[in-house]
Amino acid sequence: MRIATWNVNSIRARSEFVVAWMERNEIDVLAMQETKCRDDEFPLMSFLASGYDVAHLGDGGFNGVAVASRIGLEEVECGFEGQPAFGAGDATPQREARAISAVCGGVRVWSLYVPNGRSLDDPHYRYKLAWLAALRDIGALWLAHDPGAQIVLAGDWNVIGTDDDVWDVTEFDRRTHVSEAERAALGAIRDAGFRDSALPYADGYTFWDYQQLRFPRDEGMRIDMLMCSPAFDDRVRNAFVDREARKPKGASDHAPVVLEF
Repeated sequence: MRIATWNVNSIRARSEFVVAWMERNEIDVLAMQETKCRDDEFPLMSFLASGYDVAHLGDGGFNGVAVASRIGLEEVECGFEGQPAFGAGDATPQREARAISAVCGGVRVWSLYVPNGRSLDDPHYRYKLAWLAALRDIGALWLAHDPGAQIVLAGDWNVIGTDDDVWDVTEFDRRTHVSEAERAALGAIRDAGFRDSALPYADGYTFWDYQQLRFPRDEGMRIDMLMCSPAFDDRVRNAFVDREARKPKGASDHAPVVLEF
């Protein structure tokens, strides 16, 4: 069976391509990020016609997350306990559409779109660190409550975990994604017990910017991951990054990452 994560970068523009990819690759569950649409705008029929139920959370902005499954979709949760809200300046803080989960075939699958951070001196950077810390805290509670829990934290993490996960770390000097605090926040989730389950099977890049011919030059970064509870990680048998899905004209700037279990 296969669970995948994919930042689709606007599902309304790519729904037919995404569904065709799922069918071709026999994907049982797909966690999607950056759907960029409201719930009533999600192209649900494309998925239902191919046998996938969908849970979506979106407000029409640049966020939006979804879980599509053909092996069951139960106990949907929008957001997680303690998830921070964001509001810059005088704006009222709002909990953004960045986390949704459902139980699919007995596995709690989360689709997560971690805040970008923007710059080291931006309020969004502090928000990003708080968001990751809150996820770590609730994740640790989940595992403490049930060491045998079947959980997958799938998504776009917007953190480059190591220097090997980017084509040239010096390009990010004094920028987000590689800061000590961000890497420590990601490491804390691992320390809580979650495992980067695509490794050691698939360690290639998952994102290439549209600008400056990044993809043809393979100037990418690895920021899309599936962090799994120990009990689920023990079931993982293989993983791969589908670079082919990044190649077509008009494709998302992310490639999907697939776990086989």
